[in-house]
Amino acid sequence: MEVVNALGRRKTAVARIYLKEGKGEITVNKRDYKEYFPTATLQYVVEQPFLLTGTEGQYDVQVNLDGGGYNGQAEALRLAISRALCEIDAERRPVLKAKGLLRRDPRMVERKKPGQPKARKKFQFSKR
Repeated sequence: MEVVNALGRRKTAVARIYLKEGKGEITVNKRDYKEYFPTATLQYVVEQPFLLTGTEGQYDVQVNLDGGGYNGQAEALRLAISRALCEIDAERRPVLKAKGLLRRDPRMVERKKPGQPKARKKFQFSKR
């Protein structure tokens, strides 16, 4: 099997992954993913596509993560892994799609508007 390349995004985080057959090692920015994502919830988010498809321990993942915070990066990585697994075997698609792992979450931070302190907050109105 050749290396499968996939991309995942969430907020401003971008995950570029290279997935190939192996022993289940996930390397994020040249570090182990358990070291990079110390909390159990973020580790679960990263492992979720493998757990749902029953492929844990079958693929090695090399990841380049850039931008965003830890949560956005973990969700971007989850999307990239899901896309790569679908590229390898199309029969996994319905399982991942049902759980919403193939959807790119479009929510982004709204830009700050001029004449206001934040995106929607306004300065206090004074009538007199």
